[in-house]
Amino acid sequence: MKYGIYVAYWLNEWGAAYEPYIDKVAAMGYDILEISCASFNKEYASDAQLDALRAYAESRGITLTAGYGPTPDQNIASKDEKVVKKALDFFEKLMPKLQRLGITELGGGLYSYWPVDYTRPVDKPGDWKRSVANSRIIADFAAAHGVNLNMEVLNRFEGYLLNTCEEALRFVDEVGKPNVRVMLDTFHMNIEEDNIAGAIRQAGKKLGHLHLGEANRKVPGKGSLPWNEIGRALRDIGYDGAVVMEPFVMQGGTIGSEIKVWRDLLPDTSEAVLDHDAQYALHFLKQVFEA
Repeated sequence: MKYGIYVAYWLNEWGAAYEPYIDKVAAMGYDILEISCASFNKEYASDAQLDALRAYAESRGITLTAGYGPTPDQNIASKDEKVVKKALDFFEKLMPKLQRLGITELGGGLYSYWPVDYTRPVDKPGDWKRSVANSRIIADFAAAHGVNLNMEVLNRFEGYLLNTCEEALRFVDEVGKPNVRVMLDTFHMNIEEDNIAGAIRQAGKKLGHLHLGEANRKVPGKGSLPWNEIGRALRDIGYDGAVVMEPFVMQGGTIGSEIKVWRDLLPDTSEAVLDHDAQYALHFLKQVFEA
């Protein structure tokens, strides 16, 4: 397994200059820094900026992965043909950028939009059908650029199409593309699954990407999730992909608002404390996952 952390742990906004965080995680001993595609609109909008970021990451021995929650006007499951057209155009233009960065793993609620707005009508059967059909299209865009699409299973408060591993497996099977896989997240699984380790075993070889975080959104080891059981399940299925921590502990900004963090989850959220906890969590996971 390769160990990573989402850069948003240190941020209040999705976009940022990522080079300082590449240095940070490399010094800690991480393999991966996960970044947000939102940064491609500003901080890394040009090919030259993307090329420079890739070279910087490679020089530090860090692999980049990407996460994204499509906006409502990037929703491939929409009934509105104009929205779908805009969404497909977004994904078609996104894939060459990921390729330039050497990114092969893209994860998130790619099949719909995020965060969900429940003041809008919900048509799960219709949205499912449209999403399956359009996921095949974006899968072809992705495959042409060496990118895998990891469809993240979200809890009921953040999404409605894929809430369980079973639903994600059915969705991936219906899409029927080898680069479309299941993405699980322990925070969401704690809400929706009967058994977290059981869901990992259910995903088996179709598990393409894994997010890790406690039920309280802190780093692994600072809560109550059964990490030894999770580690055994990953070993049982022979998982050798990325395990990326996705903690959120700070209120404020776009991230705090969209993740619904309305209070600091730590008494001290200084960078030094966040760094200490990220280092601790890496050592903790290696102990329980490689036992």
